[in-house]
Amino acid sequence: MGSPPFGVEVLRQLLESSHKVVAVVTPPDRPRGRGRRTQNSPLAELARERPEPIPLMRPTTTRDEAFSASLKALQPEALMVASYGEILDQSVLDLAPLGIFNVHASLLPRWRGAAPIQHALLAGDAETGVCVQRMVLALDAGDLVLSSRTPIDGDENAGELLVRLAVLGGQVAVQTLDLLEAGSASFTPQNPAGITLAPKLKKEDGVLDWSEDAESIVRKVRAFTPWPGVYTTLPDGRRLGVRRARPASATSGDPGAVLSDQAGFCVACGGGGALSLLEVQPEGKARMDGEAFVRGARLDPDSRLGAA
Repeated sequence: MGSPPFGVEVLRQLLESSHKVVAVVTPPDRPRGRGRRTQNSPLAELARERPEPIPLMRPTTTRDEAFSASLKALQPEALMVASYGEILDQSVLDLAPLGIFNVHASLLPRWRGAAPIQHALLAGDAETGVCVQRMVLALDAGDLVLSSRTPIDGDENAGELLVRLAVLGGQVAVQTLDLLEAGSASFTPQNPAGITLAPKLKKEDGVLDWSEDAESIVRKVRAFTPWPGVYTTLPDGRRLGVRRARPASATSGDPGAVLSDQAGFCVACGGGGALSLLEVQPEGKARMDGEAFVRGARLDPDSRLGAA
């Protein structure tokens, strides 16, 4: 049970393992983007393209009794969940005799919730990982079976980190099923003292606050790329997305001021620091080099970004 992009690699590795996937459950395709076009789920496509296509279930909600009955009829021994996107009720949790397990993209109990990758980057964590927990009704609170750690690269964004964690997630998912099959799985309760929460992000969370220090802004850019994205406003009110940035030499200037005496696209921020905008995305346009943008934009020397 899962959804893309995280669930795709987990499913791929399950399909390549010695275990038999009797069904794939993923939400229906929904309209996305500005054109509100419906895009095919790569996870569903992966199930369909098998030499022997796997039964594909796409319920609007897992709380539908007909869905529960259909899944139960397949007699699964275990359920594996990877970023399904819906809280499952007890009727689903009780479906499989060996239990239902969740591949989570953090080292629980740190970063329980919907956005663990983004919150790990926002907090400046040096490492993260994936773990498999036996699911219970409480949010990400189940006993742990396996975990795998990995350092976070210094300039890695959320999209890049997700790709790496999905691979690790597939590995621990297969290893968990191996242990269950052998009857040697052990379950470790989570330490309540280590709980931190990673709530779902909203589009408006991406507004850039120039009063923050440069390091905090860089972490936000990394954490919110590719979604929900970080943006500021130009003096004429148009949005400007910030896709890559790094701290620049300390300088003087009000937060948000474009520093014409600095090389590249450099903006003053809080704490007396500055930020070099390496890659930006003007409203309605493709990404581009920050220095090329500021040359073409010909901003006034006293220009400020993010002003009301």
